[in-house]
Amino acid sequence: MQTSTPVSTVKIDQWQRKRQQGFKSVPGAGRTITYLGKAFHVYPDTFWPFLDSQPLVRAMRIAPGQSVLDVGTGSGVIAVFAGLGGASRVLAVDINPAAIRSARRNARQHGVDSVMEVRRSDLFDEVGDERFDVITANLPFRNKPAPDVVARSQWDTGFQTNTRFFEQVGAHLKPGGRVYFAHANFGEVDLVRRLARQAGMRVRLLASSVPGEAEERQFHVFLIKPAASA
Repeated sequence: MQTSTPVSTVKIDQWQRKRQQGFKSVPGAGRTITYLGKAFHVYPDTFWPFLDSQPLVRAMRIAPGQSVLDVGTGSGVIAVFAGLGGASRVLAVDINPAAIRSARRNARQHGVDSVMEVRRSDLFDEVGDERFDVITANLPFRNKPAPDVVARSQWDTGFQTNTRFFEQVGAHLKPGGRVYFAHANFGEVDLVRRLARQAGMRVRLLASSVPGEAEERQFHVFLIKPAASA
């Protein structure tokens, strides 16, 4: 599968800045976004459910009773679908307080709040020693300075968040565990692959979105496993 389609950086910058303004301009009571046929509520400053995570949601497989950690949960869409898919425990974490509020609302709204815990955490900082069968992540795709918490949902200053993720993720996987990792053709695909290899993991492109007419953005999900178990 192709993951390196040329993309106009100027156009991506414009599109992402427009989206950040949209996240900030949501009314205080929030708004509803339809995602894969379900309604999700977002409060101001929360990353909206979007096409970027759909390849991951469609491709991930959660066996009944498995545990899931969703890192950078945003509005909680991936975590909610994991709960609906049969997970016995879902821990959803995000550094953004607005995202925490949105994700908790959506867990209740979709009836998975009995298995889905939402916790404010900078990556794994507040996860403790717990390990999971599945870890999902939709982190910012681009190595670009982020001036605030809203920009951090799309831009990763010095790619520090992604780097820390791969340095630490192995300590939170159960034996035989796996990672579903979202990314995009306008992100840092080669760097993600290198970080995963440096962490002793193997990477396989699992699925990609199909760009629409005159649309150069494409979103991917990678299946990542420790090399010893891959």
